[in-house]
Amino acid sequence: MITTNKKKATVIVFLAAFIFFGVAAYNPPKTPQGEFKNLQVLPKDISHEYLDKIMHSFNDALNVKCMFCHVHTGDDWRAGWDFAADTKDEKGAARHMLKMTMDINANYFNWANSSRPDTIRAVRCVTCHRGSPHPDKETIDDQMKKLGFGQPPPPPPPGSAPPKN
Repeated sequence: MITTNKKKATVIVFLAAFIFFGVAAYNPPKTPQGEFKNLQVLPKDISHEYLDKIMHSFNDALNVKCMFCHVHTGDDWRAGWDFAADTKDEKGAARHMLKMTMDINANYFNWANSSRPDTIRAVRCVTCHRGSPHPDKETIDDQMKKLGFGQPPPPPPPGSAPPKN
């Protein structure tokens, strides 16, 4: 009789532990409200993972590191960050550019009514920067010309009728 009680107790303890760990895995801890300070454009309740994804897309598009916009002091790479500081002008420029691209995408790309949203070419940082932290007007003009903007249309092929107006 004692062995069956031990078996029952072992099964109950195992089931309780299984339920406890199952609930813990099902409800991962949320990012505490207000954990991020000084978010002015991005949502206040953004997750760590999504914020990192956005910041790394900035790094890739401009070919820069975190210290381009953020303040870092000390020798330890993992410590010494003041992400909330507005010391660097580049951070304000990044906010302005993010608002600009969000506005362009909202006003000129019809996300909600598109039959093929996967084909929409939205404006992103890399659209203009292409790995340069400070793309100049000449570079942007060159890119537009390569895409065919701002140039006269090519002449019609020989023997074709002129276009009707």
